[in-house]
Amino acid sequence: MSIKDMQKLAEDFKRDGFVCPIDVLNAQETEELRRNFDQTQDLIGKEKATYSMHNLHVKDEWVLRIATHPRILEPLRVILGPNLILLDSRFICKYPTEGGDEKEAFVAWHQDARYWGLKGDVVSVWLAVDDADDENACMNVIPGTHTNGILEHITETKAGNLLSSNQAIVKDLYDPSKAVSCPVKAGQMSLHQGLLVHGSGTNRSPRRRCGYVIRYVATTARPIEDPDRPRSFPATVLVSGKSDNRDCFEDHAPDWFTWRE
Repeated sequence: MSIKDMQKLAEDFKRDGFVCPIDVLNAQETEELRRNFDQTQDLIGKEKATYSMHNLHVKDEWVLRIATHPRILEPLRVILGPNLILLDSRFICKYPTEGGDEKEAFVAWHQDARYWGLKGDVVSVWLAVDDADDENACMNVIPGTHTNGILEHITETKAGNLLSSNQAIVKDLYDPSKAVSCPVKAGQMSLHQGLLVHGSGTNRSPRRRCGYVIRYVATTARPIEDPDRPRSFPATVLVSGKSDNRDCFEDHAPDWFTWRE
């Protein structure tokens, strides 16, 4: 991207709390990503591949290579600054619905920041392994809601919520009529701020919808005490610049991680 394009991206992100779509991978890289995911999916099964492929970046080289791709880190440096920590990552996969309502996977309206126990901005990348669109339940966001602080979350009563905490924002605190969808082609990504209200529906299409979600923070971020949801950070990796924050976030970079800029 040009400097002008980067400046606009940062302005859009600050105003809306998200940017979508952004080109990241070329055709060959996209095919390689899908092939690697498919091989892992076939090994562990679809049930685990739905939400259990968590923090593979500290184990599998192909995952960390994606999470440190220059075209992912470039806009993050503009938004968060040059010194970046990869906080956490997870593949999220929605398969076509095969049963009744009780089996319909969805992601309830939520804010990522509710779960992280951090002081400092979190930016989430949603990198598409498959094309994601309205038909197969791409992510939806409510622009501007990142300026409202952390909203009250309660336990979701509807079965099928993919969030591990099974929480959802209290319905009176957001307006779903203002939501917009974030379609992305395979190899593209969206970015969203940790306080942005977002979620996604049920995949009623015949197509799989898989994405790689990666969370990044600046090295100035700090953990906070949250007795209701204590957090540990077992997979943090310094991916850009330098850090004077090792007391808060240990660098768990694997020994073979040698391509850091």
